[in-house]
Amino acid sequence: MNTNLQIREPNYTRLVALLFWSGLIVLSSLYVSVPLIPTITQSFHLSSEKAAVLGSSFSLFYAIGCLIHGPISDWLGRKTVISIGLAVLSLATLSVGFVSSFNLLIFLRCVQGIAAAAFSPVALTYIGEVFPSSKRGTAIGVVSTGFLMAGIVGQLWGSFFTDLLGWHQVFVVLGFAYLLTLGLIITLLPREKMDRPSWNARTYAKQWKQVWSNPNLLLCYGITALILFCFVGMYTVLGTVLEKAPFGLSSIQLFGVRALGIIGMLICPFAGNLFEKWGTLPTLRIGLTLAIVGLASMGLVQQLSSYMLMSVVFVGGISLVVPAIISLVGEIGSRNRAIATSMYTFVLFAGAGVSPLATTRLLKSGIASLPFLTFAVMMCLGLITAMFIKVPGATDKL
Repeated sequence: MNTNLQIREPNYTRLVALLFWSGLIVLSSLYVSVPLIPTITQSFHLSSEKAAVLGSSFSLFYAIGCLIHGPISDWLGRKTVISIGLAVLSLATLSVGFVSSFNLLIFLRCVQGIAAAAFSPVALTYIGEVFPSSKRGTAIGVVSTGFLMAGIVGQLWGSFFTDLLGWHQVFVVLGFAYLLTLGLIITLLPREKMDRPSWNARTYAKQWKQVWSNPNLLLCYGITALILFCFVGMYTVLGTVLEKAPFGLSSIQLFGVRALGIIGMLICPFAGNLFEKWGTLPTLRIGLTLAIVGLASMGLVQQLSSYMLMSVVFVGGISLVVPAIISLVGEIGSRNRAIATSMYTFVLFAGAGVSPLATTRLLKSGIASLPFLTFAVMMCLGLITAMFIKVPGATDKL
């Protein structure tokens, strides 16, 4: 694929800010359902297992969408695909605000997921193509911060508007936020000028084969599968544990505990500087180590102060892992960047989709430490995997 972008001196600061906001608000749609599950369970008289499908349905269809939108953007253009996705997402989200059937709610969450998937893989590919190498690491770090902050902001959004207006209105307000974002994308995002290739099934199949036959990409995907699985799982468990005895936190107090995670995300925008100082692979390993320490501590020291502090440590680790993995996938994928990035987002959100169901089963054990320690062991496997990743031509600085 020969792609020649001819964007003349774009305002990179404005571009990063726009993509940060867009990633933050689009990905919030995944996490907004986490604090809503108890309310929706009561509203539709559901079991906890069936209610967990609310989050999984979005995540799984988001993952499927990631496989579709990246390659489509090769032919239609990045901005076009992002804009269409946001338009569909706006309509689907507004529609959720008026549903009275759980089955219709799940259907619309699936539509939301596949529409929202038009942003993440396409935006990351856009950054890799439009931004110069000197600005690319920082741009990925800042936009990744938006993706991660969505995990907190989405939960806060859901909690705040549910208490204020009711759970239906959570989605109505979010839908209008998507319409605003669509307007910003249409107005401010430069349309890339590129030579779009015609459809060639043989070339497309060859690119997929190259991605799947690259052992270093497969190792990256193995770590990717753990990121949101453990992130979503940790916050699901944390909320469940802290709202019950002996802690008995109110919804307002849980709001504050979740918000603390934003502190851990403050390191993410500086990921590009850390890549230059330490190297991408060492940064990845440091991030995984921090995540392990945070999860293990939450499992072993069951005190409110420990949960609060170690959740920040865990999120800080994840905030290094995400931009590091994105950079590695883009670098290793090279000429197949769009497909390699699409596969990354597919694996990432497939993990998020499975997480609520798996976490619900872990919580049924009645052992508060079990989920945290299980996630810690999984991250240990991720750290071991990271030891075997090789980037051609790269040298570690630690």
